[in-house]
Amino acid sequence: MSELYRLIHAEKANHPVVLLCRVRKVARSSYYAWRGGEAARRERQVADDALAHEITVLHIASRHTYGVPRIHAELRRLGRRVNRKRVARVLRERDIRGVTRRKRRSLTRPDAKAKPAPDLIGRDCHAERPGTKLVGDITYLPTAEGWLYLARWLDLATREVVGYAMADHHRAELVVDALDMAHGRGGPEPGCVIHSDRGSEYTSAQFRERIGKFGLRQSCGRTGSCFDNAAAESFWALLEEEIGARTWPDRATARAEVFTFSETFCNRRRLRKHKTFGYLTPAETRQRHQHALAA
Repeated sequence: MSELYRLIHAEKANHPVVLLCRVRKVARSSYYAWRGGEAARRERQVADDALAHEITVLHIASRHTYGVPRIHAELRRLGRRVNRKRVARVLRERDIRGVTRRKRRSLTRPDAKAKPAPDLIGRDCHAERPGTKLVGDITYLPTAEGWLYLARWLDLATREVVGYAMADHHRAELVVDALDMAHGRGGPEPGCVIHSDRGSEYTSAQFRERIGKFGLRQSCGRTGSCFDNAAAESFWALLEEEIGARTWPDRATARAEVFTFSETFCNRRRLRKHKTFGYLTPAETRQRHQHALAA
């Protein structure tokens, strides 16, 4: 109807409004009501354009990954009071979209001779405080030189990447190096649960020796069940959405990208909805936990 009213408004200099409304079979009162709201519509359009600019900046800063929930949370963090449905409408009208996830090939190769550790997490992907539950897994990134394998440990209390390692193989040394980094950062407490799948890297004597040295407890999910290590699988899906959709020219370039993603974006910029604190970055979540313990 707006197009029809605009046509009448454009032709009213040449023909009477009464005649135009009669020909177009619309009520004059409806046309005058539309004309009376024109100023409000222009003002609303200007406001939407300004909001769209803010959303575009936040979307680019998120590496083109944020959808409606996190864009809305970022706007609220910046003091912008805006309805979530309005944010969704502006995103839809400007065709701004978050990333979508794709399937990946599993690297889990269980060692038939090794006795796996019991599952100490039981699909409970929450922890009351940092350093009590870490989950780990291995993924791979394509480069022109071959695969780059990445092992990572994630703290369930904060979803912070506390340790990671990269190499051109996925032997036991890879997950041990990642655990050494997590321990060097002062992450896991004595008795911390270290959860993973039943891949041969995690059931190796070398990895178990390092866990015993640090005074940690090993936990393993069942073979073939991605839900037993859902937090780690979810993180890989996120990483591959953002940086794993292309082939890097060499492993050094891919390493630099992983470092930037882990240390800069994931730990310090990416918002996650905490069940108690709301939308915070992993680093902010850790600080909240530390303040709560100090209090």
